[in-house]
Amino acid sequence: MQNFRNYYAILGVSRDATIDEIKKSFRKLARQYHPDMNPGDKSAEEQFKALGEAYEVLSDEGKRAQYDQYSQYWKQSGFQGKAPWPAGWGKRSNGRQDQDIDFSQFGDFNTFVDELLNRQTEPVKPPSRESTEDPFRPGKTKTAYTVPRKDGPRNAEADLTVPLERAYTGGRERIRLEDGRSLEVNMPPGMVSGQKIRLRGQGVAGGDLFLNIEVPPHPFFQLEGADIYCRLPITPVEAVLGGPIEVPTLDGLVKMMIPPGVRSGQKLRLGGKGYPIDEERGDQIVEIQIVIPRDITSQERELYEKLRQIDSFNPRANLPV
Repeated sequence: MQNFRNYYAILGVSRDATIDEIKKSFRKLARQYHPDMNPGDKSAEEQFKALGEAYEVLSDEGKRAQYDQYSQYWKQSGFQGKAPWPAGWGKRSNGRQDQDIDFSQFGDFNTFVDELLNRQTEPVKPPSRESTEDPFRPGKTKTAYTVPRKDGPRNAEADLTVPLERAYTGGRERIRLEDGRSLEVNMPPGMVSGQKIRLRGQGVAGGDLFLNIEVPPHPFFQLEGADIYCRLPITPVEAVLGGPIEVPTLDGLVKMMIPPGVRSGQKLRLGGKGYPIDEERGDQIVEIQIVIPRDITSQERELYEKLRQIDSFNPRANLPV
């Protein structure tokens, strides 16, 4: 058996971790390795996919029990021994509740995972209507139904791109799916890329629909964890004299005091104006950029000339040459 993946190690949790601990670790690592935060980094992309697979298995009690049993036997050559079916496995297979698992039927770990997550590459008999198996799995790049059959309720999933401002506020929004349906959805506030929203009864034939949230990069705000970074241009006069200026935030314009003599590249903090993550809101970090005007009026030029005549500041006075 090759390709065995330790899902606990991937998520950085212990084998006795609670569901809340698994969820918290997944959300933290998913933000760290998300492709939007690591453009062009193939290793980060692969790690992000591995995190999604690990979370799908370990966040489900039935799948987790099956994976734990598999991991106890995977080093045994050939998997010739048999072990009892864990709770939940038999429920997907028309009542085979008391049978044994013959691990030798799996050519490698990927085959086991495909069976565990119901990843089907060829037609199979549909499960019973009493099936509780959730065929949703993360990491898809386009709208797709995971189970295309129409005989009975089936879960489905779709991608949904949400602008940062809308992801922050949430609220009711009408969305159109690729299958032509239009739905009005009550979006939660503080959405992040990789988050999944469950719409009960909106899947195939009454199943559930899972929306995979994608928040694209913003032209002004940059989200890093719970903090928001931005670069704010100011004039030379504002930099020298300081004073209040208006700064865009996700809550609208906010006044911020610029200290006299602020430097270009200096960072100022707006407390509590960041992004809400895990019910805690971060800060907004404002990086100052002093912008020199290229086109000035004749009156402005005259004033700059007078300033040069009386200016006592010499930034080259202490050059080490």
